Amino acid sequence: MNKVYLFVVAFCFVAAQLFGQQIPATEVRAVWLTTNYGLDWPKNNTSVESQKRELIQILDKLQQYNFNTIFFQVRSRGEVMYKSKYEPMSSLIVGSQSAGNIFDPLAFAIEESHKRGLECHAWLVTYPLGGNKQVRSLGIKSVTKKIPGITKQYKSEWFLDPGNPKTDDYLLSLVKEIVDGYDVDGIHFDYIRYPDSGKFPDDGMYRLYGKGKSKEQWRRDNITRFLTKVNSWVREAKPWVQVSCAPLGRYRSLNGNGRGWTAYETVYQDVSSWIQNGVVDAIYPMMYYDDQLFYPYVSDWKSIANDRIFVPGLGAYQMVELGWSKTDILEQIDYSRIQETNGQIYFRAENVLSNTKGILNSIQELYKYPAKLPAMTWLKDTVTDVPFDLTAENVEEAFQLKWKIKNPKVRKTYTIYRSESDSIDINNGKNVLATGLRNSEFIYQPPKDGNAYYYFISASDSYHNESEISYPAFFWHSDTIK
Repeated sequence: MNKVYLFVVAFCFVAAQLFGQQIPATEVRAVWLTTNYGLDWPKNNTSVESQKRELIQILDKLQQYNFNTIFFQVRSRGEVMYKSKYEPMSSLIVGSQSAGNIFDPLAFAIEESHKRGLECHAWLVTYPLGGNKQVRSLGIKSVTKKIPGITKQYKSEWFLDPGNPKTDDYLLSLVKEIVDGYDVDGIHFDYIRYPDSGKFPDDGMYRLYGKGKSKEQWRRDNITRFLTKVNSWVREAKPWVQVSCAPLGRYRSLNGNGRGWTAYETVYQDVSSWIQNGVVDAIYPMMYYDDQLFYPYVSDWKSIANDRIFVPGLGAYQMVELGWSKTDILEQIDYSRIQETNGQIYFRAENVLSNTKGILNSIQELYKYPAKLPAMTWLKDTVTDVPFDLTAENVEEAFQLKWKIKNPKVRKTYTIYRSESDSIDINNGKNVLATGLRNSEFIYQPPKDGNAYYYFISASDSYHNESEISYPAFFWHSDTIK
């Protein structure tokens, strides 16, 4: 009890200090958008146009509240949300299509996300294939029928077998068609684990490939082997594509607290090895716990992150399922900033965007300004050219900024800063006007305050390495000619 009391007192003291701190200019603000069962999207399958409108409404709201990343679930249990040679399109999409109106959800999600300055990462459920009902619904299209040798049934559920090297090849074929065929910003693996520490039926594979290792370590190495293959291929194909995973929320037991599952001990996720060996660029642990099952584990994840991107996954759905208050989530956001993690990601999108218990209203204050994304300097640490010839002028009913850049066809994004002086702190979120822009112009409605502002522009490459800021453009926003 004394340890808990001291922890709470220390946390409250640090949290009180946070209110005087500026909003970060760089952090991940993301949601997992769940397509499995249409939980977040699509809610209906009446028509392609209705599904598109529904997704646009979600993306508009994410942009409005200064989120910057969407993890779009492109593979659930043996079904996909893109045009695949290997797995069938989700029945939620097939039911809405007509002969003359074929819909590729991933292509649409990427295009519309990029229009709004949002990154779009392809989120794959890795090993689970669903129960008997799900497998039967796919018929001969199910991998359990096409390549039965790489699948196993366990506790009435079907899984790809992580111990079979041919499973790696099958999953990698999905990764290749996504990365080759779409302008995704990342590949993200969920359920990249064994079902639990029980008797998964892999004795035969263990006898073939165990090579004297304990079964526990062999299982960990199987998952690491697959990630190594993915990372190696992605680095050759499109090296800027972020490879990430969503491990269980607690890496290992701490201070004798063995309650519940842990990533390393229970489901064989050797995340420290993944990071140390450079096979992932980011981790988004599913930290859907509170109090002592959350705060100490943030620090533990930070200790193994090795300067890779670490973003706690916050369980917004627990406000519904376990009756959490919005304060539980807000305190976790505050603590993640105190611990200098790289941002926050929420499960699920709807639990945030529907303003459950007023959470979105409160997040609006914490995300008052747009935020840039952290640079992946371990992949590339050189910066792109500085934009030039920045101009500012009123155009009809709006205000327009335009600029030029060398090599405009090279994949890059832009950030616009605004300040009342000709010197600016680009690390203060208050100065970020817009970010993630993919075109060399920006139109917005300026404040009608009669003030003069200096505008600056920077360019970032696909690794989020940011250039120096441009020479500013000055404009006096006044109805009176100055």
